[in-house]
Amino acid sequence: MTAISLESVLRRDRTVVAAALAAIAVLSWIYIVLLVWQMGHGTTAPAGMAVSAVPSDGTDVQHMVIAGIAMLATPQLTDLPVLVLLWSVLMIGMMTPSAAPMILLYNRVARQAAVRGRPFAATSWFVGGYLLAWLGFAIVASLAQIWLQRQALLTPAMDSASRLFSAFVLLAAGLFQWGPLKDACLAECRMPLRFIQRHGGLRPQARQSLRLGFLHGSYCVASCWALMALLFVGGVMNLLWIAALSILVLLEKMMPLGRDIARLSGLVLFAAGCWILFRELAVAAS
Repeated sequence: MTAISLESVLRRDRTVVAAALAAIAVLSWIYIVLLVWQMGHGTTAPAGMAVSAVPSDGTDVQHMVIAGIAMLATPQLTDLPVLVLLWSVLMIGMMTPSAAPMILLYNRVARQAAVRGRPFAATSWFVGGYLLAWLGFAIVASLAQIWLQRQALLTPAMDSASRLFSAFVLLAAGLFQWGPLKDACLAECRMPLRFIQRHGGLRPQARQSLRLGFLHGSYCVASCWALMALLFVGGVMNLLWIAALSILVLLEKMMPLGRDIARLSGLVLFAAGCWILFRELAVAAS
């Protein structure tokens, strides 16, 4: 009877946590889709008109949207908090599904410990640590975006404005997909149980759970940063590009042949980079 009751509690907890993770991912994607829609459907100022010159005439909300989108197109260092929010939501939407197995494993172990009278810190502490690692990446990506746009390497639509820049990012990402750092970090992300065992097991204290989540998130950042950099090539606000990269990350982490998928994608990226580079060199030579 106890075993049945425990299994029932575990199943209910898994459902609740899985539903919460799904809700977080869905809300993030809704935010991204709405932002992309606003950027492409009549929320830009007329050509040559400054944002401050757009008449409000009762449409203050629309005016604020136009101002916000204009800021994203030409960000300054003072706009860093808004960019960090944008990148944070992007990373949450893209990475939460692939982090679900590790989070659900933590929740299961924590529930079993609680039933035995040795309660663990709430799963939210582990999730918070994981997202904290991606917040760090969001800050770096936001600073990189500001610098790239100041160098005219990104268009106002936040995609690459330079074929040479695109070629460099594609070549770098392709090589990274075959590198030892990718191997080591992807292995930690793909095997949640091994990750827990290699890093001293789960700890009941909230601080230790936060630290473990941050460590797991850091491995995921180290594994995926090159793929995330590809957003600067295909477009930070390109829905199809975002979805394609999200699916690639998910396949790398969840599929039995995930490491082979990573290497195959590396070959494709490297080949694309070579093709763009050779075309540019040929044009320059002519």
